[in-house]
Amino acid sequence: MNQSAQRRDFLKAACGATAAWALAGNSLFGADQTEPLFKISVAEWSLHRTLFDKKMDHLDFAKTIKQEFGINAVEYVNQFFKDKAKDEKYLSEMKKRAEDHGVNSLLIMVDGEGALGDPDDAKRTLAVENHYKWAEAAKFLGCHSLRVNAASSGPYEEQLKLAADGLRRLSEFAGKLDLNVIVENHGGLSSNGKWLASVMQKVDLPNCGTLPDFGNFHDYDRYQGVKELMPFAKAVSAKSHDFDAEGNETHTDYFKIMKIVLDAGYHGYVGIEYEGSKLGEMEGIRATQKLLERVKEKLAA
Repeated sequence: MNQSAQRRDFLKAACGATAAWALAGNSLFGADQTEPLFKISVAEWSLHRTLFDKKMDHLDFAKTIKQEFGINAVEYVNQFFKDKAKDEKYLSEMKKRAEDHGVNSLLIMVDGEGALGDPDDAKRTLAVENHYKWAEAAKFLGCHSLRVNAASSGPYEEQLKLAADGLRRLSEFAGKLDLNVIVENHGGLSSNGKWLASVMQKVDLPNCGTLPDFGNFHDYDRYQGVKELMPFAKAVSAKSHDFDAEGNETHTDYFKIMKIVLDAGYHGYVGIEYEGSKLGEMEGIRATQKLLERVKEKLAA
């Protein structure tokens, strides 16, 4: 190979690597002691009972997270503003309140808009198009990603093909907005790490990735599942339920699972998603935050 061709290949590879990191929202300096190993955000679902009971207004979510926990990044859930996707006045107020408190809006978690892997072609197309408004809202708010589900039905391989089709079409739309589409392991075959990794490989687009959730693997080994999904991860969900007397999560070994996350080269945001019932929601978020900080301190040593 001549020098000119070598240079073109090098530049192409370098640009590709840079773009991949930018899309993932990762810090390239995770191993540098001047930067944290990872950053902490809070998923709005952590306060779902408070919000559904009208004890907090969705518009106050970002402010509450900053004031109560000193955390400056949030992940929205569309259920709490489901009729506002096209309401620019409302979205502008969301954006302003987050910016006023120095809070970064990372992503919107979208549910209830149809199965992206529906076996019916027309229903699958409708599901894809139903997500467009949320992609545009995420872009408006300054988010890097739209979190979706890879729901489908039928035989294993058929679901793989159908989910990849819907995700590819949505990712192509989101790509025009410089937005990622990320899939959470969230029931059905999506809770099978091998299957979801295969879906990512089939979609094969740089802005389509995963959001590994520590607690949504059901009968599938969570550590194996996270390991399989981390090569495609553009966000991570630290699911928590219960804690022992030492402050450790009783279902997930956070030290073990976060080592898997970091070993994959990920140094972006890890989102707290408290879903327990023994602690109040605010206490659950705080317990998860303290655990993540202990993990960070130990793994950085």
